[in-house]
Amino acid sequence: MGAAMTDEGPLVSVYMPTRNRVQSLAGAVESVIAQSYRNFELVVVNDASADETESYLRSKAEMDPRLVLISNRQPRGAAASRNIAIQKAKGAFVTGLDDDDRFLPGRISAFLGYWHLLTMQGLQPACLYAQDICIDDGIRHSVTSKRSSVTADQLLDYNYIGNQVFAPRQHFIDAGLFDANMPAWQDLDFLIRLLRRYGTAHLLDLPTYSFDVTMRPDRISVQAHKIRKAFEQIALKHGNHPGSRRSLFLQMFQQGYDLSPGVKDWFLFLSWKGFPKGVLRMLRASLRPPSVRPACSGDVLGDN
Repeated sequence: MGAAMTDEGPLVSVYMPTRNRVQSLAGAVESVIAQSYRNFELVVVNDASADETESYLRSKAEMDPRLVLISNRQPRGAAASRNIAIQKAKGAFVTGLDDDDRFLPGRISAFLGYWHLLTMQGLQPACLYAQDICIDDGIRHSVTSKRSSVTADQLLDYNYIGNQVFAPRQHFIDAGLFDANMPAWQDLDFLIRLLRRYGTAHLLDLPTYSFDVTMRPDRISVQAHKIRKAFEQIALKHGNHPGSRRSLFLQMFQQGYDLSPGVKDWFLFLSWKGFPKGVLRMLRASLRPPSVRPACSGDVLGDN
């Protein structure tokens, strides 16, 4: 794999894009620094922040050389910044962290141990994912109950994995990284490609990631026009038969998105001869009150 190795074990690269969130960024960075597994690098891409992000990161990098700072002169967006970090990464394995979330201290160590266990049993995972602790306005809200394994076809129904996985760096590269032209659903698009190339994703059934679901106006989950545009693009890529197109279409109306089916949506779905279960999901979405928070990945399976 071209892996960087030491006596401590393989080097793990953690990517983190950030823009104008220095207060939350500090907690995210510290959660990586505090990992029980010490052989890691944290590759942070400062996406042309206008606050104190750059000075904070430079100071941290001087104190801990495992923090690698990359600075974009112009904003590139989160997906492009992720790709920049992954391409720069030197680790045998790669995983990610958003700048308003947190790793629990044993996350990297647990992933490495589970990867070793599965491969010793003859399994070759496409990637690993874990349970999330959902934090709403600083208060623990819930813990996800994700399914034990996920295939590419299952992702057409719902993103059962979430937005951060652990895999060999080469898996990320071979899957084509994140599509920076997608207005939303970059994670879903990437994961479908990853699993189609490498097979099944496996769950590490431990909560190792603190996921901030606090509602903010800048969240893509509350920007309906971006969700609709993302569906159009992802349907061209992965909706190559009516069933997959219908399934992807229904994802627009899942709990956590401020988006309900309109008359045109109903006509379109019925023109595809939407199946009875899909019609029921459309009806639920039409009657459901607006969400007060983003859905925590994997905790709303009743609507999917």
